[in-house]
Amino acid sequence: METTPIARQRVRLIAAALALAATAALPWNASAAGYPERPINLIVPFSPGGGTDISARLLAAALGDKLASSVVADNRPGAGGQIAADLVARSPADGYTLLFANSGMLAINPWIYKLHSDPATAFAPVSLFSDLPFVLVVPTGLPAKDVAGLVTLARAEPGKHTFASSGTGGAPHLSAEIFQQATGVDLMHVPYKGGGPAMTDLMAGRVDMLFASVLETMPYVNGGKLRALAVTGATRSPAMPDVPTIDEAGVKNAQSGSWTAVLAPAGTPPAVIEKLSQAIRDIAADPAMKTKLESQGAVAHGSTPQQLQELAASERARYGQIIKTRNIQTN
Repeated sequence: METTPIARQRVRLIAAALALAATAALPWNASAAGYPERPINLIVPFSPGGGTDISARLLAAALGDKLASSVVADNRPGAGGQIAADLVARSPADGYTLLFANSGMLAINPWIYKLHSDPATAFAPVSLFSDLPFVLVVPTGLPAKDVAGLVTLARAEPGKHTFASSGTGGAPHLSAEIFQQATGVDLMHVPYKGGGPAMTDLMAGRVDMLFASVLETMPYVNGGKLRALAVTGATRSPAMPDVPTIDEAGVKNAQSGSWTAVLAPAGTPPAVIEKLSQAIRDIAADPAMKTKLESQGAVAHGSTPQQLQELAASERARYGQIIKTRNIQTN
């Protein structure tokens, strides 16, 4: 074995080269320590102005402040969120392209669409950000004054009373299916191409009920144009504190609604995931953020990556059962 100074220098150079190669093979080492070192894109699957977009922009601004970096909300609507999902799934797993997803994309779409990106394997969970309960609303001309009255009305004439939705297979539609399964009533589904037309026909009395977000319904309820019978979350909505929960209204096992969460491409380094997750949890716990979200009918709710993964799996199984039992098809 060589022991000359030249040989020893060669060994040191080889060792340094190997260490450099190892660092290059794991680009996340540097980014985990100094992350973020450049702007982050938060991909939003829906058009500007909706509830999901508003929540995403609130988070982007707060996350940018928290990480001392630029976080840009980038709207990529279309195909029920799948254009955005596919973009993020194909992006480098470095923490600089994130997906602001909702529960429909993670728990419902796998059962009713052919997806290019499987939500269970294409993404790494980062954190929940908000819960968005729905409100069961009826026209003020409908005789039902509460949920018990609505159930009595529907049971008296099975198949006659109608519920609107913003589209077949969406979370509002499935909330109504969960309600039917929990109460045993038989309602007729009237799907619309969006929440706006559904709301218009509901106020005109052409349909009997609708599950929709607090943000969508609040102006009409406060204006006396619709009657709110129950919110579908586990607790009362801070935006509608006088409206009982579906459980308080006497219907058990009928909680529903939507939630938002942040995902990263699968393979994103755990250190980057944890840094993002902790930042989002801190933001969701901030009283100022809670107030901002409550004004939009949402409830701030951060989580660990593991908690988000467990929730998504549980919701996916639950909605799969509803879709199969109720024979829901989009074609």
